[in-house]
Amino acid sequence: MKLINKARISATGFALVAFVAVSGSFLETAPAHAKAPPQPAVLNASAIAVADQFSAEAAEQIFKEGGNAVDAAVAIAFTLAVTYPEAGNIGGGGFMTLYMDGKPYFLDYRERAPLAATKNMYLDDQGNVIKGMSLFGYRAVGVPGTVDGMWEAHRRFGKLKWKQVLAPSIEYARDGFFVSNQLEQRRREFEEQEFVGKTNFETYFSNLKAGLTFRQPDLAAVLTRIANDGAKDFYDGKTADLIAAAMRGHGLITKRDLQEYKAIWRQPIEAKWNGYEVITAPPPSSGGIGLVQLLKIKADLAPDFNYITLNSPQYVHLVAEIEKRVFADRAQYLGDPDFYKVPVAQLTDDAYLAKRAAEVNPAGPSDTKSVQPGLGTSMPEKAETTHFSVIDKWGNAVSNTYTINGYFGSGVVVEGTGILLNDEMDDFSAKPGVANVFGVVGSDANAIEPKKRPLSSMSPTILTKDGKVSLVIGTPGGSRIFTSIFQVITNVYDFKMPLPDAVAAMRFHHQLLPPNTIFWEPYKPIEGRLAEQIEAKGYVLKGQDFNGDIQVIKVNGNTPEPVADPRGRGVTRVIP
Repeated sequence: MKLINKARISATGFALVAFVAVSGSFLETAPAHAKAPPQPAVLNASAIAVADQFSAEAAEQIFKEGGNAVDAAVAIAFTLAVTYPEAGNIGGGGFMTLYMDGKPYFLDYRERAPLAATKNMYLDDQGNVIKGMSLFGYRAVGVPGTVDGMWEAHRRFGKLKWKQVLAPSIEYARDGFFVSNQLEQRRREFEEQEFVGKTNFETYFSNLKAGLTFRQPDLAAVLTRIANDGAKDFYDGKTADLIAAAMRGHGLITKRDLQEYKAIWRQPIEAKWNGYEVITAPPPSSGGIGLVQLLKIKADLAPDFNYITLNSPQYVHLVAEIEKRVFADRAQYLGDPDFYKVPVAQLTDDAYLAKRAAEVNPAGPSDTKSVQPGLGTSMPEKAETTHFSVIDKWGNAVSNTYTINGYFGSGVVVEGTGILLNDEMDDFSAKPGVANVFGVVGSDANAIEPKKRPLSSMSPTILTKDGKVSLVIGTPGGSRIFTSIFQVITNVYDFKMPLPDAVAAMRFHHQLLPPNTIFWEPYKPIEGRLAEQIEAKGYVLKGQDFNGDIQVIKVNGNTPEPVADPRGRGVTRVIP
């Protein structure tokens, strides 16, 4: 596969990352970050672990042009919007964890509920959830955040010009890309089972067939406008007008919704664990808190884990006992921090987690009804996500997870743009105690409200030691996200497994409900004697189609080692 042969735009003198509107025109300005003198390299190469070969080529091009981790991340994100349409997007949203010049940052560009959204919008006259309404079609769509998120990250930390980092995605949209068998299979499945007669998906994607080159001229035009005008086009320009027009009479999003959307810089979750600093996603992610709880409770239970082997029946049981308590806390306490005071400090406090560890029953499954939220009850994501990990030779890192929720989102394509819109409204609690598509329940903390961001399990994570990046990791997988990351991290650091083996090892999942149910994956299923022994402990085993697509980079000395999950079509590159 050729690298993109695009006319290079000079990066001399550290380039544009922001446009400033003056008298109706846009002026190129340099951000504060770009004014700093060049830093000496601290690694012998830059590295990426991404979801497909096209985004890998885009990132490699950007690094060769002198870009940093953020430049590469933005190029990857926009390229995946073209070549990985089942999850890559500009019609969705996500989270970005960054480590830049030795400091941690977190950017929340999660979708928001439209201004016209209401708490009971997916309930019928009897107060029951209307099946499918929050998953397919126009009313399932939240206000997208990806474009503003990429714009904001690049404005603050990018080194190359905005047009430069969007160039690869424009070329793939205009000239096309080679369709994989997996992509066609996913398209067929969702077109036939979910979208036919409900959306206009088929009109735009029926020619997405393996072995053919798929071109998207409408999307190329959108990306060209975004390259020329910045995020303003998507939220207050021609593209915004087209989105609002498509929604009129069908969905809830208006031009005002788009104009008022803003990505938010938040304080990341930071926790000390086994000599490392864990930097991960804060609310409205549940995943960062969940990951810290899993790691610390397991550490508190070290005597119980010391003499058992990885993925043995007792290991699976103990992890399930921990996960049971983490998901009880998730259901009760987590939501959008702009609407609800999330008790982050209490939920990650060492003494609190030691108390939760003491509740674990090493002999057998605790009764599900007895497992309650640990702080008391008085306080008021899915395979179809994608993740990429990036580190540059200066030691800067980006861990980014973004989503349109279901494969191909809501199935709605904005006419005249080729933009697939998300079905992120399903991540709210349509009704407290009623499970969403991932089988996860929520409380009023995650109820639908205008401008609110739905709870997510996305957990882009960076581990550092002595101020230097050690690991960059993340995955799609809905509620399986942070349990998958937890298992890979413990495989690497507790079981000392080589990184490829740690990623490829069997993964499993438990989430409180259904009671005492262990979900296994087809890649390495729980079967035979192991299955019999787990069932003998009182568990029900249930298959699932997907348990993550880990993209991870581990730094060994001054050498980055990227690994892509063998479960997906991910690609790694090391760029000297």
